[in-house]
Amino acid sequence: MMVNAVYPGTFDPITNGHIDLVKRATKMFDHVIIAVASNPSKQPLFDMQERVRIATEVLADLDNVSVVGFDNLLVEFTQEHNASVILRGLRAVSDFEYEFQLAGMNRSLAPDIETIFLTTAEQYAYLSSSLVKEVARLGGNITKFVPPQVIAEIEQKLS
Repeated sequence: MMVNAVYPGTFDPITNGHIDLVKRATKMFDHVIIAVASNPSKQPLFDMQERVRIATEVLADLDNVSVVGFDNLLVEFTQEHNASVILRGLRAVSDFEYEFQLAGMNRSLAPDIETIFLTTAEQYAYLSSSLVKEVARLGGNITKFVPPQVIAEIEQKLS
């Protein structure tokens, strides 16, 4: 049985923590779909098309990964892409309560879709896209947090 997983997020920008989670997921699932959420309420630095393009470039070496933007319900997107798993990353205990609520709502809307949590690798437990953007805006070094092509995109966007 082929198992496809959807890894949703804003990915504004995609970080080394996201990439680590994707690489680990590729060993667990036949296909991993990175679902880039429109999410205009977060006022992203990059628009959805830019985030899809950047994530596609960064993950190009992974054969069983695709990147797609979406602006509908996650469970609908998951069903449209023939996936049976929603993959979510947990950095800290504080993430769990919110993620648990989302998983419960998604299960209520689509009982046939499972949510699976992967804990973030220890070296990325503190890392978030918001922190990366804040450090970059203040002129800090973000080379440990994102791939070189993401640094170039952020520098261009902030200049």
